[in-house]
Amino acid sequence: MATRRSPKLDKTQAVDTSLRLLNEVGLDGLSLRAIAKELDVQAPALYWHFKNKQELLDEMATEMYRRMTADSPLAPGLSWQDRLLAVNRGLRTALLRYRDGAKVFSGSRFTGTEHAVQMEANLRALTGAGFTLQQAVRATTTAYFFTLGFVTEEQGVEPLPGERREGFDVAERAERLAGHPLAAAAGADLFQDYDQGFEEGLALLLDGIAARYGIA
Repeated sequence: MATRRSPKLDKTQAVDTSLRLLNEVGLDGLSLRAIAKELDVQAPALYWHFKNKQELLDEMATEMYRRMTADSPLAPGLSWQDRLLAVNRGLRTALLRYRDGAKVFSGSRFTGTEHAVQMEANLRALTGAGFTLQQAVRATTTAYFFTLGFVTEEQGVEPLPGERREGFDVAERAERLAGHPLAAAAGADLFQDYDQGFEEGLALLLDGIAARYGIA
C-alpha cells in the first residue's frame, strides 16, 4: 500500500521557513530537526519532501534563484558587458539577503528548469556578440564563480548587511601586522568597502574577457 504524504506540510511552506530560519541560525545551525520544530511538525514529515539536507538546500537555492529573477528582470538589448554586470550584480544582491546565502547556492543543483531561460538568453547574447559557445560558457561561468566566491568571503566578514564578525577590525589588524606594511595597509581594501571591491573586480574580469577573446 502506498504511503501517504503528511497533510500538515507542503514543500513551499518548508522552503519558505527554511530560508527565514537560515537568517537566524546560519547554515551550520539549519537542520531538518530545527526546521520541523519551527513548522510544528515531526521531523519525519520533512522526509516526504526531502531525502536529506542537501535536497533541501537544492530547493532553497532554486527558490532563491526564482526570487532573484523575479526581482531583477533584465532589460532587452543589453550589450554583453552590461548583461554580465546586471546578472552578477543581481546575484550578489540576492545572496546577501540570506545569512550564508553564497554557501547555500554553491554546489546546489537547481530542481527546476527556470534557470535555463536566463542561461539561454545570456549565451545567445554573447554568441550574438561574436563569442563562440565555448567562450560564452567560459565568460559567463567565470563571472558567476567570481561573484559566488566574492560573496562567500564577504559573508565570512559580514554575515548580513550591517553585521560584522569579531576579529575583522581593520585598525587592529594593521597594528598587528605593522612589521609588514603593505600587508597591513591592504586590510582597508580586503575587509571593507565591499561594494567598491566587487565593482572593481567585476570590471577587471570583463576587461580580461574582452582582451582574451578580442571582442569589444
